[in-house]
Amino acid sequence: MTIYSLLTDLAIASLLILIGQFLRSKLKFFQEFFVPASLIGGLLGLIGGPRVLNILPFSENFGSYSGCFIIIVFTVVGINGFEFGKAGGGKEEIQRIVGFQLYRLFSFFIQFVIPGAVTLLLLVKIWPDLNPMFGILLASGFTGGHGTAAAVGATCETLGWTDGLDLAITFATFGIFVGVFGGLLLIKMAARKGYTCYVKDVKYLSKDLKTGLVQPGNRASMGEETISSVSLDTMAFHMSLIMLLGGGGYMLNKFVLAPHVLSGIPDFTVSYILALIFFLVFKKTALYKYVDKTVNTRISGMFTDYLVTFAVASVNPSVLISYAGPLAIMTVVGIIIVILCIFPFGFLMNKKCWFEHCIFVYGYNTGVFAIGFVLLRIVDPENRSMTVEDTAMTPIGSFVEIAYWSAGPTMLLAGGATAWTFVGISAALMVAMVAACFVLRIWYTPKKYPLNARGGYNMPEEAKA
Repeated sequence: MTIYSLLTDLAIASLLILIGQFLRSKLKFFQEFFVPASLIGGLLGLIGGPRVLNILPFSENFGSYSGCFIIIVFTVVGINGFEFGKAGGGKEEIQRIVGFQLYRLFSFFIQFVIPGAVTLLLLVKIWPDLNPMFGILLASGFTGGHGTAAAVGATCETLGWTDGLDLAITFATFGIFVGVFGGLLLIKMAARKGYTCYVKDVKYLSKDLKTGLVQPGNRASMGEETISSVSLDTMAFHMSLIMLLGGGGYMLNKFVLAPHVLSGIPDFTVSYILALIFFLVFKKTALYKYVDKTVNTRISGMFTDYLVTFAVASVNPSVLISYAGPLAIMTVVGIIIVILCIFPFGFLMNKKCWFEHCIFVYGYNTGVFAIGFVLLRIVDPENRSMTVEDTAMTPIGSFVEIAYWSAGPTMLLAGGATAWTFVGISAALMVAMVAACFVLRIWYTPKKYPLNARGGYNMPEEAKA
């Protein structure tokens, strides 16, 4: 492979993404179900690539890009750091925020408990050759999305299970369809039953949301120029930070940690930690004043789109066929899990605007934050439910996720007591989230908070009018 092979692969992927955006802007099916352009491009790449028709001249290494790009995505998460919520308010606001955070963590842990137990108790009995790491792949694709799926799949490959990457990417693709198709069905049902606070009908959606083309007057800035172009382009400055920390983490892991300290640590984990250390050290200095988080996020989004396209295009259909049984069973399990997180746990663990909070969590628990934001935008166009603010209140979830994606595959691969320890820890944490709701008295049963005439409860005053 030469540098021109990379250029060729990027050119092909770019063409596929542009075709995907064109189809999204023109075809009603893609608009109605908010199918991302990068996913459309990836599916086209899969059909035209070497796995099926073999008419697209991808290089032999085009399937490895996703593992590299995810390092960049996690590095941006570390550089951007976190901010604890500064919103004031009384007891009721604190209860809403705490309840939502406990609910988010509950919905995260349950995707490890049930699939892990189903794999160890059932699937490996039916298919004895099935790798126990299969139990983490649903979560990597559903609650993690294509980026995390690529990272976990790369870890599986490092640990000797090469099929793990294709399966993880497949779960991520399934997850997006479950998110958009299922999310819209849930919203329509909720609006009809009166569970939504701010919309009674979901027929109207903005043209920007449907086509993906933002009209003049609705466009937001991609960020600020923090460096004068006379000295250095702002984009080059941000890319330099990201590449330095991302590549530095990779080299640190390859040349220092793996051979001399501990092998098996995912590259993206080391890069994330290195970037987070950078944030903690420099966040109060003059240097960090020139870091625009919006620019970083846009760079991360760009790499994520290419990651999705390359990842989906490189899936091996023969692997999916050989794992058709476990895939089908686990996908059904995943659908049941995300619905359980809404009914009944969603309205039991969230007070005001419970459905708005739940549909947002449902969106990113089946794909990515973008799906969650789209679904939330439909039911709460002006963000009056405070869901976005509540999501940003604590960075705890990020630390937990990094730890799980790093340690989970290794513990499951070990099988036996070690694998069950991983499932047991997840179950204990899941139960702890529910127990905390009881202890803090933020468990809202219909008996305590009766349903109103429209089938919902605890609606804000402005929504009752």
